[in-house]
Parts: sequence; structure tokens; C-alpha cells
Amino acid sequence: MAKYRIKIREDLCLGDKQCWDKAPETFAISDEDKSYVVNEDGNWPEYILAAAMNCPADAISLYDAETGEQVWPKPGSEGSKEKE
Repeated sequence: MAKYRIKIREDLCLGDKQCWDKAPETFAISDEDKSYVVNEDGNWPEYILAAAMNCPADAISLYDAETGEQVWPKPGSEGSKEKE
């Protein structure tokens, strides 16, 4: 089972490919240069966290797959404010 549930805010994604560079079995880049998840369990959790942390647009949010608790960005940080 995947450690993280991954949400990508496509409206924020810059297509910088940092996520794909850090976790290529988890993320892919669309023809529109937007990141998307291909396999939430594709890379080691540390690589997935590094991918989210290196996103220059803070477009990637990670949630604990068991508890649903937000892991990244840290709750209360500017990047954690998600558009509903």
C-alpha cells in the first residue's frame, strides 16, 4: 500500500519536471506540461516527499494514506492553502 495519497494542483503546476526528476515511477508529465500521478507507490516514500518538497510552485500535496493527515506542505504553511 502506498504511504502517501498525492494531490496535484494542475492550476499551479509549472511543468518544471522536478517531481518527475525525483520520482519518475510516481509522476509523469502530460502533453500540456502538467504533472500527474501514474503510481502513488511507484517510488520510495522518501523520493516522493523530495519530489513534493522540490516543486517550485508547491503544486503537490501529500497526505498520509492511512490517517489522511496532510504531510506536505506542512499544515499552516503558505503552500498548504488548497483551492476548494
